[in-house]
Amino acid sequence: MVTGERPEGLWINGMNRAGQGRDFGRASGVSLAGLEVHVGTRLVFSVEGQQAVLPAWYDSHSRNEPYVTWFLNKNAASFQILAYLSKVVKVAETDLKPRMGFVYPMPNHNISIFINATREQDSGQYMCSVNVVDETVRSDENVGIINLTVLVPPAAPTCQLHGNAVLGANVTLSCSSKKGKPSPVYQWQREPPTLQVFFPPAQDRTKGTLKLTNLSLEMSGVYVCRAENQAGSKNCSIVLEVHSTSTKAVIAGAVLGSLGALATIIFFAQKVVGYRRKKRDSQEEGANEIKEDAVAPKTPSWARRPASDTMSKTSTLSSIAGTRQTYGARAPSDTASILTTTGSYRGPPPRGGGRPPNLSPPAVNGTPRRRQDPAAAPVGSLPPSSLARAGAVPVMVPAQSRAGSLV
Repeated sequence: MVTGERPEGLWINGMNRAGQGRDFGRASGVSLAGLEVHVGTRLVFSVEGQQAVLPAWYDSHSRNEPYVTWFLNKNAASFQILAYLSKVVKVAETDLKPRMGFVYPMPNHNISIFINATREQDSGQYMCSVNVVDETVRSDENVGIINLTVLVPPAAPTCQLHGNAVLGANVTLSCSSKKGKPSPVYQWQREPPTLQVFFPPAQDRTKGTLKLTNLSLEMSGVYVCRAENQAGSKNCSIVLEVHSTSTKAVIAGAVLGSLGALATIIFFAQKVVGYRRKKRDSQEEGANEIKEDAVAPKTPSWARRPASDTMSKTSTLSSIAGTRQTYGARAPSDTASILTTTGSYRGPPPRGGGRPPNLSPPAVNGTPRRRQDPAAAPVGSLPPSSLARAGAVPVMVPAQSRAGSLV
């Protein structure tokens, strides 16, 4: 026996849950000659998700157990869904298996079945058949047929506005639900404080449209659409706001204003960036620029003189350096010594009877000594570092030949 929720205290055409229906049959004058199947109704409606009961029972003089079979005819095909035979209940392998069964324990003359949590696809023609071993069966009297229709409540509809809600214009409100069996019908109304119900031809209850013409400011408000069928109803709403000017014009103005503001911002941003860039470039150029009014380093006056003056200054420095002598030495003659081209010394005679400087040194062991060039190693000459600190500049002096000419 398939378990499931069974309706308690159910009566179907005079048959109680114990299945006792023969007395009812005799009282109503029904012939009991042979086997006969009865149904409580040929049309059963159920709402999706709820339970459906298909009422049926049979009459028989036999005390033997019946062989009961339920079929579902759908899409021009018939297949077995439930059966009872030899104290065993069998449910076919369908999506109905966990949701259906006999209302009362079998064996029983009440052969009604239940379907829990009905679905839209459960709709169809259900047929029950009863056979008893020693019972006479007349043509088609052992078969009962019940049509089940599972109703589906409407899905939440969608409300839309078509048109431009401005003074004097015409608009259309639409309402549609994607689900519902049977197909829902629609009803529009305007909510309080100004309650208003609409009728054809302003609204089409089948298509769910409502036409509003020659709009005025007083027609603004909340409009509600109700989609309904035998299984239930669902609502949606829309706010209608009538404007004195075109919404498109307002939108266009807002867009143009936004574009103008954006262009202004971009313009000033470019100006600021250009000013900062120009200021930075000017600072960099000022740091790298050589000022024209800067005073150049002074050049010694003697460095600007011609080469002849430089040579004269060098000769003078050499003469000064040559006249230096140690403390206590005898001062030389005021007349500068001059070397002739032949290497002789011309000048005043030496004082104190000394040997003239132009005389060759005496020979040693018969070999004459080499005469020292006064210009090569002057007595008391200054070192180059001292001359440089004094401001002297090294100058190439041309060599002279014995004849006095420059080489």
